[in-house]
Amino acid sequence: MAGILTDLNKTLMAGVALLIVILILMGIFVSFPSFDHAWFAFFLRWLHVLSGVMWIGLLWYFNFVQIPSMPKIPDEQKPAIGKVIAPTALWWFRWGAMATIVTGLLLAGANGYLGDAILIGLTDGGGSTAIGIGMWLGTIMWFNVWFVIWPNQKRALGIVEVDADTKAKSARTAMLFSRTNTLLSIPMLYCMVAAQNGGFS
Repeated sequence: MAGILTDLNKTLMAGVALLIVILILMGIFVSFPSFDHAWFAFFLRWLHVLSGVMWIGLLWYFNFVQIPSMPKIPDEQKPAIGKVIAPTALWWFRWGAMATIVTGLLLAGANGYLGDAILIGLTDGGGSTAIGIGMWLGTIMWFNVWFVIWPNQKRALGIVEVDADTKAKSARTAMLFSRTNTLLSIPMLYCMVAAQNGGFS
């Protein structure tokens, strides 16, 4: 077991294998999936939640752990964060954001509420209001990740060479927009859950 758990790729593959075993057992004892439209919509929702956990989990890691801890780390140890941990975390962070928005749009399209959600429920009497608000908040957050936070982090981390003043300004801009996304994540997650579970009724 230690051989699986000490290697991330093996751990992930074991997680997928366990899921397959559970699905087979559920099929044997309950019923096999019908693999119809409803199942594929569910599968998209699962992928959407999975990628969203990666994205928001890392957003909260940055804001609850890394940013507050940086002033406490001795200067000689900070390069390990900036050169090794942060670039890797930012890769998963931005691609988690991309996977979340793509799967969310595919899910909304597959279920036929994309247009109503974009218009925040104005065309259907409000039935898509919660999901629409959540989608718009998520879209703003995705935009911030790709077009504000990541370009500024590249300068702040030295991936793109800039002078010290620009580096400091970029670090502050990235932090402020990351905090903005943390702020937006709270109502966004509420709206996403409310859309399925009566949070506005």
